[in-house]
Amino acid sequence: MGSLVLAMFTSLDGRTEGADGQFRPPPWSDEVEKHWSLAGLGRARHLLYGRRNFLFNREFWQAAETDPGSIAASIAYAGTMNRLPKTVVSTTLEGNPGWNARLMRGDVAGAVARLKAEVDGDIFSFGGAGLAHSLVAHDLPDEYRIMVTPTIFGNGKRLFADGLPPLELETVDVRRLDTGSAIIHYRRVR
Repeated sequence: MGSLVLAMFTSLDGRTEGADGQFRPPPWSDEVEKHWSLAGLGRARHLLYGRRNFLFNREFWQAAETDPGSIAASIAYAGTMNRLPKTVVSTTLEGNPGWNARLMRGDVAGAVARLKAEVDGDIFSFGGAGLAHSLVAHDLPDEYRIMVTPTIFGNGKRLFADGLPPLELETVDVRRLDTGSAIIHYRRVR
């Protein structure tokens, strides 16, 4: 049976994107790659995305297969990103989404329960704030891996918006990174 890991990065003020919806990546280093990307992909057996994040990542990572000069082609784990099975939650995408993915529509809680029953191992959600909010509202994540960056956006979508249910978590690990970010790993207490 699979476990759902919500893996997101956020500014210190809890924002996942800038005021205009702009993607603002975390400060990057070899240490961030090792403890964030490689650690997550080393555990992941399936990836779960929201539509916007899926489309962004599909375009970026698929280039590694067709364009040896692309940025993605120079990243050691591009093959893993392209190989892993994926599910994309969307009400607007139609047909085959490509990139080794399938669509999830409708009942998110039921669909994630079926996905957990199918996957032997960890399902990592890099979804986006909307998907994260829906997953947390239904109490679906078994673990939270949150990278808090040393930035304050001031405005923009919050990772955890008002109206979510209170949930008890236990701290598994806290890792300070050379960029000033910190990865905080929690497990849901059930």
